[in-house]
Amino acid sequence: MPIPHSHPTRSALLARWLLCALLLLAYTQSWADTPTGLGEQYVSAKKGKGSFALAASGKTAPLFVSAQDWAGVQRAAKDLQADINRVTKLQPTLTTDQAPKGKEVVLIGTLGKSPLIDQLVQSKKLDVSGIAGKWEVSLVQVVEKPMPGIDRALVIAGSDKRGTIYGIYEVSRQIGVSPWYWWADVPVKEQKSLYVAAGRHTQGEPKVKYRGIFLNDEAPALSGWAKGKFGGINSKMYVHVFELILRLKGNYLWPAMWGNAFNDDDKQSPILADEYGVVMGTSHHEPMVRSQQEWKRFGSGPWNYQTNQKTLEDFWRQGIVNMGTKESIVTIGMRGDGDEPMSEESNISLLERIVADQRKILAEATGKPADQTPQLWALYKEVQDYYDRGMRVPDDVTLLLCDDNWGNLRKLPKPGEKPRSGGYGIYYHFDYVGGPRNYKWLNTNPLPRIWEQMHLAHEYGANQIWIVNVGDLKPMELPISFFLDYAWNPDRIKATDVAAYTQRWAAQQFGEKHAAGIADILANYAKYNARRKPELLDQKTYSLATGEWATVVNDYNQLLNRAEAINQAIPAASRDAYYQLVLHPVQACANLNELYFTVALNHDAAQKGQADTNGLAEKAKALYAKDAEITKRYHAVAGGKWNHMMDQTHIGYTYWQQPNEQKMPEVKTLPNATAPAVAPIIPARPVAVPTAGAGFLESNGYVSIEAEHYTKAVTGSAITWQNLPDLGRTLGAVTTFPVTAAAEATPGGQSPHLQYTITLQQAGPVTVQAYLAPTLNFAGGQGLRYAVSIDDEAPQIVNLHTGLVADNGNRPWERAVAESILIKTSQHTVAAAGTHTLKFWRVDPGVVLEKLVVSRGTVPASYLGPPESSSAKPAAGKGSVGRR
Repeated sequence: MPIPHSHPTRSALLARWLLCALLLLAYTQSWADTPTGLGEQYVSAKKGKGSFALAASGKTAPLFVSAQDWAGVQRAAKDLQADINRVTKLQPTLTTDQAPKGKEVVLIGTLGKSPLIDQLVQSKKLDVSGIAGKWEVSLVQVVEKPMPGIDRALVIAGSDKRGTIYGIYEVSRQIGVSPWYWWADVPVKEQKSLYVAAGRHTQGEPKVKYRGIFLNDEAPALSGWAKGKFGGINSKMYVHVFELILRLKGNYLWPAMWGNAFNDDDKQSPILADEYGVVMGTSHHEPMVRSQQEWKRFGSGPWNYQTNQKTLEDFWRQGIVNMGTKESIVTIGMRGDGDEPMSEESNISLLERIVADQRKILAEATGKPADQTPQLWALYKEVQDYYDRGMRVPDDVTLLLCDDNWGNLRKLPKPGEKPRSGGYGIYYHFDYVGGPRNYKWLNTNPLPRIWEQMHLAHEYGANQIWIVNVGDLKPMELPISFFLDYAWNPDRIKATDVAAYTQRWAAQQFGEKHAAGIADILANYAKYNARRKPELLDQKTYSLATGEWATVVNDYNQLLNRAEAINQAIPAASRDAYYQLVLHPVQACANLNELYFTVALNHDAAQKGQADTNGLAEKAKALYAKDAEITKRYHAVAGGKWNHMMDQTHIGYTYWQQPNEQKMPEVKTLPNATAPAVAPIIPARPVAVPTAGAGFLESNGYVSIEAEHYTKAVTGSAITWQNLPDLGRTLGAVTTFPVTAAAEATPGGQSPHLQYTITLQQAGPVTVQAYLAPTLNFAGGQGLRYAVSIDDEAPQIVNLHTGLVADNGNRPWERAVAESILIKTSQHTVAAAGTHTLKFWRVDPGVVLEKLVVSRGTVPASYLGPPESSSAKPAAGKGSVGRR
């Protein structure tokens, strides 16, 4: 039956129009605020209403930047000119000395430095109320009739030098030029038309003031590469580093210092850093803008303030003189020479006197009060102990808090603590030389763990400086991007957004078609590597008996198959970038894991006298040789551009320090053993599932549960449980938010906890193992705690940090970081067989749970713990399903 037709009233039409407008606004807002850290997309190949034609119909809009603007802004404008040419094959004009001509032009400038931009503000053509006086804020906006003779202008304006530069580079990113176009050979997609959407576009003000990277541990890879390509680590290399940092919206650099002296090796380097707009510093143990190498070259006598004060003061004074007016953060304080601890007789009063004398030098050499020059004091290793024992520095000095070199924050400000004008910062690591083992070959830093730790830093107010040790820079491309994007605005990337961030990053480098697959590969290989860093692997890492070794290798080889399939499907122009960013690390790590697995099989076969012993030995030798071939292939990519960048040794470690040369793992041979190596059979898990039950079912004497698969989450008035997808060694993790909330004095009743339904086969004593992320006691005091109970028993409180100190030689800490897990146990008794409720109680914030294992006896030995048990019905938790 037809519906009767009627004409809507004016009020109905208005209501419909308002509804459509609101829906469009909501959609636009949700699109503009895409929570992936890469911001709103406002450049398109398609023309929209009111959009500005940056390139169309074979022409490009001319660019103008005032000759009076910052040299760094003028230089970045030339980069934009080159970027438009890369994308469109058209070359826009760029003028600096005369007013632009044309109906549509691009006007670039900094408030207070560009007369043209200031004129637009004064004539009320450009509203800069949202950016004026702020730190590093940019505005991109289409302005109608900005001046006589010009119909429309695309204005790129900045509150300061870097604000304008970030605005320029954001347009470059929007048109399709990756920040990694040079450092990873990411090609651009050619476009004939580029339109900028109407409206005001801004990235806002950064939440972290100084955001940067530290090139460190740079031999043999970065140093060998730079020597071959540029003649050394010099200004020719550094200009590429500066540009990358700015394209990633960073602003801060600690330069390479293993045998290198940034300010002395090439006098152009500091000049260019300041021109580009990069704030320079020196590492945590190099005070007063002078490197360790400079002391070796120009110092005399011992590095000892008590016995050589005058020499050290003169040396430091020259550092501040050399700095001049260049934008810098001055490291103060003192460690032993070569990043060693100070001598035992050093004391707090001496260190406080050193700082006071350094600040006096700073004031005298700059001619202004010391508090007008940014400074930091790094609480690295034993220096934190001095702070904990009462040492203090002036309020304007940033306290740079540190991780344990393995990505676990050691200390954070206390909530509600009196604010310091210098604030707090974080020194973090993606690469490290030291115990229990160096790790500097490939990326072993999963984004979910970086997110979780830096979220702590942000929430606890350590937001003045974030700097991360990135080793050779390559191959840390993805975590560097994430670290700097997250530092810009941590509130825009939630725990559940990390996978979406990775996918959007993959799309930025390789396009949308394969972005999901590439992102999953990137996430998986970092996750697998973090379980056990490659330098720590050996034939004993995983269990042969349970089939764990075979499963790990099979997972890696499946990942490799997927990576190779995508390599064949992507355009040929993208394959150099793809090899560097995706295929090589998967290829190299899959091969390395299979090498050690094969060695394990060989040893086992030899012990049993099996005929395939020698075949396995030969296979291991072939895999070892293949490692060298994979490195050789990397060095040949992009016409040999990255030769030496994979020179880092990674096989043959015998203690914490790297071997000088690779060494084949020992294999065994038997006389008359002639059978070829055979593919291993993964042992089937013995199954003894009860006929009835609920939740997770005991089998073989234990129940294993992934943390995300809780039956019920009980929250508090201000406490919620938060899934951390993909964090940890197996599936994901769970923690509580907010991370700054006070501890639960007496867990129990309806205080926050997770419930897991389990079915046990008999009554009696059981052990509960909690697998926890290796979080440190960042809050101080007795250590972070959780509690466990079964059914209605009183919760047992367990301390994560009993006997654990983040220091070399402390076995609990060394094991926790080497295995990327803390396993704590509690003992319980169940009164009867059947269904029970296991409860995991919140006590302190910051505790991150990955897995729970309930056992009545000895659980089969394995590295990752037993796989998750079968369940009578799907778990009710909201965590991601599946297994990484």
